[in-house]
Amino acid sequence: MDIAALSADALSRIAAAGDGEALEAVRVALLGKAGSISALLKTMGAMSPEERTARGPAIHGLRETVTAALTARKDALASAALEARLAGETVDLTLPAPETPRGSLHPVSQVMDELAEIFADMGFAVATGPEIEDDWHNFTALNMPESHPARAMHDTFYFEAAEDRQADAPQMLLRTHTSPVQIRTMLDVVSRHPGGAPLRIIAPGRVYRSDSDATHTPMFHQIEGLVIDRGIHLGHLKWTLETFLKAFFKRDDIVLRLRPSYFPFTEPSVEVDVGWTLNGARRALGGDGDAPGCGWMELLGSGMVNRKVIAFGGLDPGEWSGFAFGVGVDRLAMLKYAMDDLRAFFDGDARWLAHYAFSPLDVPTLSAGVGSRA
Repeated sequence: MDIAALSADALSRIAAAGDGEALEAVRVALLGKAGSISALLKTMGAMSPEERTARGPAIHGLRETVTAALTARKDALASAALEARLAGETVDLTLPAPETPRGSLHPVSQVMDELAEIFADMGFAVATGPEIEDDWHNFTALNMPESHPARAMHDTFYFEAAEDRQADAPQMLLRTHTSPVQIRTMLDVVSRHPGGAPLRIIAPGRVYRSDSDATHTPMFHQIEGLVIDRGIHLGHLKWTLETFLKAFFKRDDIVLRLRPSYFPFTEPSVEVDVGWTLNGARRALGGDGDAPGCGWMELLGSGMVNRKVIAFGGLDPGEWSGFAFGVGVDRLAMLKYAMDDLRAFFDGDARWLAHYAFSPLDVPTLSAGVGSRA
């Protein structure tokens, strides 16, 4: 067989292939299992060593030449197709760019901001304290000595004592409430004003208890409020809570009911219920809970600061009095924004956040919430 003639014919067929499908047909006809060049390669097995030495290089060279021509033609056809596509397509540069993902505010962060804004309008400052607390600030200074039964009300995360811990070193724990900030703030005020001074603070932050269900998580958020002044009474407490809740829920028909209760750090202590009415099948805060079809929902705990707590804070309980209250920030968010499971706040589910989170550029504002009621 004339190798040169076969090479010329193959190259001519390759060059004549007008598209990828035609080129593939040529490849199969030449190099496929039944292809002409493949058949020529198979004849080498029956050749004598002298014939194989003489004709083998030419046959292998034919295969390499055809393979290279097929690759070059395939690249040329692909390049031509791309150029034709680019020549026929246009890009409309006036179209808006696709929206890029951006961060959002977690509902808890949003509610924290709302609370700080409302209470700032009422003259409250924000106070903070450590999340890893000692036993004295978390319990003892709040009228809960070691033998006090109220300690059993808290499922506390204690830190294991180090082997080299001094005998008089305090027991450390994750704070069970933000109430220790009250003690720290009073002591700080006394250090700067030895006779004491009026103060109004809120203490928002994370707290920890060993509990987990639809309405409890091991870590959650609380906000404490504390007012210390001369002549403070329960009337001041009720007005403060009513003003706060009306601004937060943006309703003027908030009605509160105060029920006697017990907290070791307040005396007297009161549970605060808020009236609700039915809005379709959903309870909505607002209205008199004693009216037909209405009811009361327990919302927070509060009371007049216990005289012992005022003394632990370095103040004279004969001169100073005050009130305190505490409420779960996550619970407030659930009530205001119709969320039904507290655990979802901490799951990190992007779908949940996309539904409930707030845009940092378009968040609810309460800047005139309290002031507009004056």
